Amino acid sequence: MPFPGPPAESRLQRMLQTAWAAVVDLVYPRLCSVCRIPLPQETPRSGAQAWFCRSCEESLPLVEPPYCKVCGEVYDGAFTNEFRCMNCSGRKLEFEFAVAACRAEEAMRELIHQFKYDRRLHLRGALATLMLRVLEEPRLARENLADWLLVPVPLHRSRELDREFNQSWELCQRLSQLTGIPAAKALVRVRATETQANLDRDERLRNLRGAFALPKPRPWQRPTDLQGRRILLVDDVFTTGATTSECARILRREGGVEKVVVITAARG
Repeated sequence: MPFPGPPAESRLQRMLQTAWAAVVDLVYPRLCSVCRIPLPQETPRSGAQAWFCRSCEESLPLVEPPYCKVCGEVYDGAFTNEFRCMNCSGRKLEFEFAVAACRAEEAMRELIHQFKYDRRLHLRGALATLMLRVLEEPRLARENLADWLLVPVPLHRSRELDREFNQSWELCQRLSQLTGIPAAKALVRVRATETQANLDRDERLRNLRGAFALPKPRPWQRPTDLQGRRILLVDDVFTTGATTSECARILRREGGVEKVVVITAARG
């Protein structure tokens, strides 16, 4: 099993939860996260079926091979071996590789937008469930992920206060609940940065220098021991990799982390 799994529950707990869920479904029917039609009462309460109707689940733009072994960029065509795309060639990235659950297209793009900007926090469950696919990627599936740590890409305090939450931390917490892999806020964003969208690659890297740091623990807090740890760096969308690479650089050079793998809900 690639990860420890959620905490065990007693038979009585499961029976009570099932009964309560049935009552709630009668009063507040579950809706498909994409098209908003009611889901049948017999719909499973776990897996993608718990969040999407069959039609919408089948229409999700899943990330499937072939894709770049470094950044996860999806390509059409037939590739018999692992390959590194031109965007990654000659470029030093501080993480081992990045993988995403879906392409940031169509329904997935709308889900991300609603979660991130419309404050529909319940969608973290749907997105985190889709991200479980990432943990089945062959390079992660052979790891003992119980020994890894989920770490969110941090927001600057001003941005987080404005948004009222950090979408990456919300995904981290839900993934931790689903898998049993521990999660920790092992990075902070100490400098607000210019929006990356209109910057080229070199400008993005310069823009991010000095933006992240390890948190300074309060006197009553026990700092997270990162030395030799393996990290699953979590974000909602992977685009150029500039932000996640800078986060990985700080984790490795200042925290002593052994390995960083980036996992995201979507690949832009």
